[in-house]
Formats: sequence, structure tokens, C-alpha cells
Amino acid sequence: MNNPQMNNQMNNGQNKGGNNPFNRNPIFTFAIFAIIIVLFFRSFSDGSLGGFGGEQGSANVSYSQLKQMIKNKEITNVAIAQTTIKATSSSGVVYSTRKVAGDNTLIPTLEEAGVPYSAYSESNWFSDILFSWVIPVFIFFAIWMFLAGRMQKNLGSGILGMGSTKGLINSERPKVKFDDVAGVEESKEEVKEIVDFLKNPERYITLGAKIPKGVLLVGPPGTGKTLLAKAVAGEADVPFFSVSGSSFIEMFVGVGASRVRDLFEKAKKEAPAIVFIDEIDAIGKSRAAGAMMGGNDEREQTLNQLLAEMDGFDSDKSPVIVLAATNRPEVLDAALLRPGRFDRQVLVDKPDFKGRVDILKVHSKEVKLNKSVDMDEIGRLTAGLAGADLANIINEAALLAGRAGKASIEQQDLVEAVERAIAGLEKKSRRINPKEKKIVTYHECGHALIAETTKGADKVTKVSVIPRGLAALGYTLNAPEENKFLMQKHELIAKIDVLLGGRAAEHVFIGEISTGASNDLERATDIIKAMVGMYGMSDVAGLMVLEKQRNVFLNGGQTLKDYSDDMAKKLDDFTKSFLAERFAAVVSTLESYKGAIENMVKALYETETIEGAKVRQIIKDYEIANNMPTRLCEEESENSDIEQAKKDAKEDSAE
Repeated sequence: MNNPQMNNQMNNGQNKGGNNPFNRNPIFTFAIFAIIIVLFFRSFSDGSLGGFGGEQGSANVSYSQLKQMIKNKEITNVAIAQTTIKATSSSGVVYSTRKVAGDNTLIPTLEEAGVPYSAYSESNWFSDILFSWVIPVFIFFAIWMFLAGRMQKNLGSGILGMGSTKGLINSERPKVKFDDVAGVEESKEEVKEIVDFLKNPERYITLGAKIPKGVLLVGPPGTGKTLLAKAVAGEADVPFFSVSGSSFIEMFVGVGASRVRDLFEKAKKEAPAIVFIDEIDAIGKSRAAGAMMGGNDEREQTLNQLLAEMDGFDSDKSPVIVLAATNRPEVLDAALLRPGRFDRQVLVDKPDFKGRVDILKVHSKEVKLNKSVDMDEIGRLTAGLAGADLANIINEAALLAGRAGKASIEQQDLVEAVERAIAGLEKKSRRINPKEKKIVTYHECGHALIAETTKGADKVTKVSVIPRGLAALGYTLNAPEENKFLMQKHELIAKIDVLLGGRAAEHVFIGEISTGASNDLERATDIIKAMVGMYGMSDVAGLMVLEKQRNVFLNGGQTLKDYSDDMAKKLDDFTKSFLAERFAAVVSTLESYKGAIENMVKALYETETIEGAKVRQIIKDYEIANNMPTRLCEEESENSDIEQAKKDAKEDSAE
């Protein structure tokens, strides 16, 4: 029968022994031991003078004093060494002094006084051998054995532990649950079976089913891939080993492979467990692409080891699930994506309207919101933003409210945070002269009017001439009416018209163009080239694709162009003529609404900011006053998707 108290005492004793600095650092122990031995033998050698060191003690005297004592016949015996002289007096006291180099009178003085003298060595053979041979050799072998032991301990982890994953792997048991992850409902459904397998593996093993060894999470940055992986581990209540793909790559070949082995060895010991490799494209790039450029031995060895490890463990016996995240799935090696390794790819995309509202509500749990806050309105303003952007907006709104000394976050704080995320920081201190302010006002009003009178364009939310960001002297904020996954040709042309609205307004109302439209023209040109080269929306190339998009998650990424110089000239000619055609159409629209532009400019110049509703009201009043048929978009279907999403949200909450 085991005694718990005795076991605790034994464990405590072991812990104390383990905490002993002498046990933890053998080199430190050896150094102290060596110093003690050296001091002991030094004292031993100093005292071994062959008859000297009497019982009456010793004293230091000067060389001249010693010679005088010899002349006075007070000395009975003298011993001479290489640098020191020791003399014994008639009373038994040993006197010591330093020998003076070049003095040849000492021996005659001793002979004249009749004092016997002899020679002795300041060191002995034992100490010479010990300090010159034994201890240095012993220190050398002690250091060599220490390093060899450490190398043996870290065998497979690189020289001196260089390949060890210690400090690179973040091991934890996350507290994140699926309720903390919003806006990616389909992705959560895909990974829920992994949680069920880790909790109840017998249910699947009995049926003969094999759980996927690896799940690849793909999607744009900031959509919650890492958070979703933590939620899987949190729901299953298993250890979570997270590491970045770049942590495997080092200067020395083989270090990355040893770190992969170390990672999986630790995960197997803690099984069932989840291994999460973030940015796996850092080590998982296609080897075929690398062969064309000379390759990368370190990356390839690391990838080969990862492939071998994922083949080498049985998810039934040691359930270790590998989750990985990347923004660039198209560059991954085919062997990594085959069944049996990363069996499944889960898309973690940007959220829709309902998802954005849910994400905003999740991140607003920890902040104090005013009752007047309308999250649906914020969700409508943040179309196209990822979960990380929405979390940052909530935090930015809290900072703005705190800076203003408010007791809670209000709607205007959230709206300002959205504008900061989209357009940049408001530069109230940047003063522009009245002439430039007038140009910017006409420019932004041109954008706003074309956006409201063109079918397929996004609605105007706000128009401002307050500088924001690095270069924007004003901005027109457009919010999509609904979640769009496809764009028709007339919608792309509407985007071009809106972008040209600013330059056209300068041309019509100022009479001279400025540099303020540079970014607008760049974006309009890119849209036209995409219509021709990627979407087949012109007669220049017909249905032939001229440009191939390499990455769909990193803002378009790299494009591959494959066409002749003759086709390039046709593309340039079409782009130039199409821009001129759309510019003429926009100028015609602005000339038809001159009065509306002037009214809008007057309101914007005075207040510096006007809302989208004010813009529509100005246009509507002008059309009524001039008996013009309205060109404003129909409002009845303006928010059809949003209203449907609101209805779905209410039904979910009721359930």
C-alpha cells in the first residue's frame, strides 16, 4: 500500500534535487570544484619549504633589513629560491623577502657571518603536473563530454539544439469555442466532424470511417482561419500545437526537417491533439516551380519530411489532426494536397451582411454600447471587410468614445471608425486654400451625382471634403446595396463612369483639370483592361483570355499576360477610346444636372460633409423643379438582401 504522504515527500525531494543549481549546471559545479582544488594545492605548495615554516610564525621584511639581521648574527639559516628568500631567526621566526635582481653581495655576507644557506624550489613536481597537465586535460574532456551529451540528447534536433522546436511551438488548450467564431457558418460545419471524432473516435472507428488527417483552411487575410482552428481545439478540449510555416526554414539544410519531426513527436505524445501550421505556403510551395529556378534544398527537405510525417501516423491509433492555413493555395505542392494528407480544403471567406452583423456583435460583447447603436447599419457600411477589420472597427470606436470622455460607444463613433478603416485618418489640421477646396468640392460632387444617376452604381453614403489618409483631400463613400458575388457588364461600366465623374466635373465647372483624378483614372483603366483580358466583354479579344489571375485572396495577386504585341496595341487603343467614350457620356450627364451640382457644391462647401440622403434629395428636388424624368435608382429594391438578412436574423433569435 502506497503512502501518499511518503510519495509527496519523495516527489518534493526529487523536485528539490531537480531545482538544485549543481544538478542543473554541471559545468558550474566542476568550476567551483576546480577552484577549490587549485587553492588547496597552491597553499600546500607554498607551505612545503623543506624545514621552514616553524612554529613561531613568519614575518615579511625588506631585503636590506634581512642583510642587516644577517650581519648582526640574528639569522641561523637561509633558504634561497628563484625570486624569494626565507630566513630563520634564532627565535624560530621565519622572515620572508623578495630577492633583488643583480645583487651579488648576499652570498659573501652569509659566508662572512657564518650562516648556513641552501636553495629550494618554489614549486613541486606534483603541483606542476597537476596544474600544467591534469587539470587542463580534465577541463577539456569535461567540456567535450558535456557537448557530446547535449548533442546526443538533441539527436534529430540539429547541432546543439539548433533544430529544436523549443520556443517555436505554442502549446496550449484554447478556451475559444464555436460561439466565438461568427460569419463563417459553412466553414464551422465542415470542421465540426473533426471535433466529434476527437471526442468520440469509437463512433467512427466502428463504422470503418477514417477521419481526415489534414484540413487546409484557405481564404483572404483576416477572415478568422487561426481563430477557427483554435475553436476546433477548444470544442474538442485537446492540446493545440501552433507554429508558423516560416519557423521551419533556417540557413542550415536539415534543420527544418528535424523541427518537423520534433513537432509531430510532441503532438503524438499528447494525442489526441491538433497541430496547426499557419502560412503553410512558406514550406509547402510546389517543388516543380522551384526546380525551374534552381530549387531550395532546405524547403524541399522540410516539405518531404512533412509529407513523410503525415503518412507515418495513424489517425485511429494516435489521433493527431493537422490543420493548416494559407492565402495562396494555388502555389502548394500537389503531393501535399492529395487524399491521405490534406484531404479537405475549407474556404474561410469574407462574411456576408448577416455574418458581418454577427461578427460585430461578438466583438462588441466586451465593450459598452449605447442603446441607440444600430449594428445593421454598420454591417451595411462594411461590405467587403473581413472579420479582423470588423474587430478593429469596434476597438477603434471604443478608443474614439474614450478619447471624447463618453460613457458608452455611440453610433457616430462606429461610423467614424468605419470611415477610418476605409478612407484613413481624418486630417482636420491639414488646411487647404479656398481654390483647392473648391476644386475638391466639385470633384467629389461629380462622383456623387454620377453614382446616384447611373444604373448599377453603388449608392452614396457620405461625401466629404475633409482630408483623410496620406493623400486624399476628399472622398465619396459608396456602400453596395447588397452582397454581390458577380458583376454584370453594365455594373462595371457604371463603376468606370463614377470614377470619371470627378475629372468630368473639373472639366465642366472649373474649366481646367487637376492631378486629383490620378487614382480614379488608374482604377478605371484597370477595370477596362480586365473586361477585355479576363472577362471577355469586348470584341478586341472576343472570348479569349489574355491575363490569368494567380491569386484570388491577396487583392488579385500576380497576373500572367500571354498575348502578342499586336494584341497589346489593340488593347491600348480600345482602352483609350472606351475611356474617351465614357468620359463624354459622363460630361453630358453633368451638364444636364448643372443646377443640382451647384446646389450640392454649395451645401458641401459650407458643411464639409453631407450624407447620401441629402445628395439624393438635392437631385430629386432639381428633377422636380425642371420637370425632368428621374434618373435616381429605384428605392424599392434598394436593400432587398439586407432586409431578408434582417428577417433571417430575427427568426434565428426567436428560435
